[in-house]
Amino acid sequence: MGEILLIRHGETTWSASHRHTSYTDLALTPDGERQARALGELLAGRRFAAVRTSPRTRALRTAQLAGLTDARVDEDLAEWHYGEYEGRTTVEIRDDRPDWSIWTDGAPGGESPEQVAARLDRVLERVTPLLDHGPVALVGHAHSLRVAGARWIGLPPVAGGRLRLDTATVSVLGHEHGRQVILRWNQPPPPPPGPAAETAARH
Repeated sequence: MGEILLIRHGETTWSASHRHTSYTDLALTPDGERQARALGELLAGRRFAAVRTSPRTRALRTAQLAGLTDARVDEDLAEWHYGEYEGRTTVEIRDDRPDWSIWTDGAPGGESPEQVAARLDRVLERVTPLLDHGPVALVGHAHSLRVAGARWIGLPPVAGGRLRLDTATVSVLGHEHGRQVILRWNQPPPPPPGPAAETAARH
């Protein structure tokens, strides 16, 4: 059976400053575009049975730059709707609500953990039958993809809080002995060639 690859989009100005971004349709930064192209190297040689992407520009552009052709938009892959907390950082929100967590409290005027889980459950249900024909790529966002990872292994959405997910990374969901498992998580693309990469490799 094929694998499901969860691909988080490249950097935006808000992801770089840790601001919650759901419906705000930001473009990738120049670094984000470089990250997305580097993802293409990580994915090179794979042929996908299907590619699904969030409707947001940052996800669509990441798919394009990574060479994921024939991507189809799935509205259920959109990021967690942050409601009144859109554009704010966790630090700012906790100035008003010290014990707040998106994973347990959701967002006022936005979505609850249960609502996000229901969306990602639908995505996983739709793509699972396609795995008989090969791997499937899902291009989306940090919180929603973390929920997808938790739901794949039968955990509640709050467990996604334990699955850190950086920009421009690939995580792989699959099977072991008939059970749904996480095979890899938060894998970055290879570093770009150059003196900095060569120095890092020596250490």
